[in-house]
Amino acid sequence: MAIVTLTAEIGCPVNETARVAANGLGYHLITEIELADAIAEEFGPIEIPAAAWTAAVQAILCRMASGHHLVLAFPGADRLFHEFPGILRVRLTASESRRIGNFMLEHGVNRPTAKRRLAAAVRKQQALMDTRFDHASPPEADITLANWVPEEAAQMIHSAAECRRLTAQGLLSGTERFEFDLRLSLAGQGISPIGQAGVKAKIFSHPSEELFANLLDFYRIPWAYEPRSFPLQWDESGAVTEAFTPDFYLPESDLYVELTAMKQSLVTKKNRKVKRLKAIYPHIQIQIFYQKDFQDLVFKHGLRARD
Repeated sequence: MAIVTLTAEIGCPVNETARVAANGLGYHLITEIELADAIAEEFGPIEIPAAAWTAAVQAILCRMASGHHLVLAFPGADRLFHEFPGILRVRLTASESRRIGNFMLEHGVNRPTAKRRLAAAVRKQQALMDTRFDHASPPEADITLANWVPEEAAQMIHSAAECRRLTAQGLLSGTERFEFDLRLSLAGQGISPIGQAGVKAKIFSHPSEELFANLLDFYRIPWAYEPRSFPLQWDESGAVTEAFTPDFYLPESDLYVELTAMKQSLVTKKNRKVKRLKAIYPHIQIQIFYQKDFQDLVFKHGLRARD
């Protein structure tokens, strides 16, 4: 994928420059407003915890980047994809006097008030960035533009993108493992998209089960928790003496899943039950997975996020 990030000091308007640049490049523009809308659409009316903000935004942008190159114009955009090639980081700056003047015009206040509000806004944004990125310093900008005109800045960005051959970058592909790690990280914090089939009030018997349920929700995979017990042994009168209840059923894959994070002796016992279940009910698909095998389950069975 190709990404251009535009970040600016408080008091430096960035959206118009970003719009002109995105139009010239033919990229999809994501401003702070569009990002907030995308987060709300994905996760509903919740506040994403600071520790989860990066993973949540990366997951959304990765999905967008499968169909578009991106121009990102919001605070912290330059810090999101450290390891990805094809990123051009642009920093917009202006003198303090000019930024105070912009504040005066935007808020209709006098100069002393604008100066105080600007300083407060700078402190607030710095605190937010410190919280979201654990006090890490932002990467150096590839281009720094001072006292710019949007059309001229956009032209410079376009020229730099051509020199870096950003337009030759293919759209994002082959990053399923990266996206999975993001989703697993969010699922571990109980953050999933809205409109899922999962029953959130369900009491799980082990934290790994709740994590797995959240992960299934994130991938929009319907599931049922312990929906059925399978008799395994009977006494002479026909009464059931042993049964097995798999943790999950995935109806779209017709697959039962049993999770385990227990000690080996209990795992051996569980394996024996699964083996007997398969012998008695050969038409039933069931597999045991350790927590570390969640990823293998998703990819082996072709489970993907639904649109």
